[in-house]
Amino acid sequence: MTTTPLVRKRGERSRAASTALHTALVAASLIALFPVAFIVLVSLRGEDGWTHPLDLSGFSLSNYGKVLGETEFLTWFGNSVVIAGGTMLVGVTISASAGYAVSRMRFPGHKSLMWSFLIFQMFPVAVLIVPLYNILGQLGLLDSYGGLILTYCSVSVPFCAWMLKGYFDTVPTEIDESGRVDGLTPFGTFWRLIVPLARPGLSVTAFYTFITAWSEVAFATQFMSSESSYTLSVGLQTFIGPHRAEWGLLTASSVLITVPAALMFFFAQRHLVAGLTSGGTKG
Repeated sequence: MTTTPLVRKRGERSRAASTALHTALVAASLIALFPVAFIVLVSLRGEDGWTHPLDLSGFSLSNYGKVLGETEFLTWFGNSVVIAGGTMLVGVTISASAGYAVSRMRFPGHKSLMWSFLIFQMFPVAVLIVPLYNILGQLGLLDSYGGLILTYCSVSVPFCAWMLKGYFDTVPTEIDESGRVDGLTPFGTFWRLIVPLARPGLSVTAFYTFITAWSEVAFATQFMSSESSYTLSVGLQTFIGPHRAEWGLLTASSVLITVPAALMFFFAQRHLVAGLTSGGTKG
């Protein structure tokens, strides 16, 4: 007597495979969440949180009170919001304009322009600090919002321009032709017809430029010299002394810093997958 082999439908898994998959997913989730949970736990343990981080008693918000009331955290926070927001607006504007121009127009050097963006993106931060410092010094932009915004745009625009160029390539050229028939200028076609269709791609680039400026350390440390101009990444370094680190203040500040980034991700997340996949389908 022969038995008929079990044939599973496409996408159907055995119980053992399903159990192994879910076990791996749970383990990966726990590994990803452990650092975040640990930092939150330490921030709630007061000044001795790092000494006894696994003690589940004596939670308090004293570290958060000290950070908000006894340090310059709010000043650093405001500086970071201005710089990250400015980088996002300027970076997205330049990236969208460059990506659309290369996607739709054929002008001398349009290919070399994109390749220069790619080559510039390959340089590490350590190589760029000295020339950018000299340029900002000659322009009088050291220790200023504008100087740091321009610096962050120089880092984020190449990647964003490449991604938006790929996204604009997926938009039918018939839309541009219909705009010209209706009497729109090239800028009018771009602003009124293309930009609304490119919202997913623009959301991805806005999120990328914001996070780049929000979390950057090296440029901000070298270019911002006065404490009133510090960003969050620079200000947090003041909690670390030569002989002692204020772990309670550091962890509490780290938790507070993640809030704007999380909100930015929350508002942009529904466009992130569509923007990333559409921008990578055609180059």
